[in-house]
Amino acid sequence: MTGVRAQAARRPRLIIVTDLDGTLLHSRSYSFDAANPALALVRERGVPLVLCSSKTRAEIEVYRQRLDNAHPFISENGGGIHLPTGYFPARSPGDAGDGSEVIPLGLHYAEIRKRFVALRDRLGIAVRGFGDMTDGDVAALTGLTIEEAHLARQREFAEPFVFPGEIDHRFLTAIERDGLRWTQGRFFHLMGNHDKGKAIEILRGLYTQRDGGVTIVGIGDSLNDLPMLLAADRPVLVRKESGRHDERIDMPTLIRTDGIGPVGWNEAVREVLR
Repeated sequence: MTGVRAQAARRPRLIIVTDLDGTLLHSRSYSFDAANPALALVRERGVPLVLCSSKTRAEIEVYRQRLDNAHPFISENGGGIHLPTGYFPARSPGDAGDGSEVIPLGLHYAEIRKRFVALRDRLGIAVRGFGDMTDGDVAALTGLTIEEAHLARQREFAEPFVFPGEIDHRFLTAIERDGLRWTQGRFFHLMGNHDKGKAIEILRGLYTQRDGGVTIVGIGDSLNDLPMLLAADRPVLVRKESGRHDERIDMPTLIRTDGIGPVGWNEAVREVLR
């Protein structure tokens, strides 16, 4: 792994912000077992671990339970920031009805879906979003169980979509011309004017107000993680299942792991926490 030792010096209040699929989670099995040694260190050192994913709030809540994680998290590529009530005492109590506060940054899913269908119909492109699919369709597409696919379809801020064949760049261009944004992880995502980086900057301000300054380690593997990596003090790019790093991501301070997925995550985090 290049560049880690030169950047491994500890700073006050380290915060780790991480993508899930293909990063902390294996891209096919969705297991984080290979990252357990580093996860144990994170818990031992009391380092906040912020999950920042294209997954829905409902999906991320499952992984928070599995990871015994009680920290803020970011859903749907920065569409929503979810704060446990009382985590930042200076903020007012949450109003989400589940012991949390939601800071919405994206357009509501109903509006996203409406504009997705309008663009598709206008261009006559056979692109399909999760809103066009059943739980069974999403399970077949993703390898999730039916129950997990149901959670993946509980969208609030973004619409994942797929092309029937080759990528039709007319659709991506039309999204931008319509004042919306798209990004790409495992799937393309249509969304409003939000991204992971904007969400991280808001969290940085909240942690700084409470703790007096932080250093953010951002860990991801795909294009949708680029805003997060740009916002981080120590950006880490995890090697993909293909054995390559995402070539669209490059910056002078970028750390690239040798290991793939959670193996690379474990490698990077253990080095940062040395």
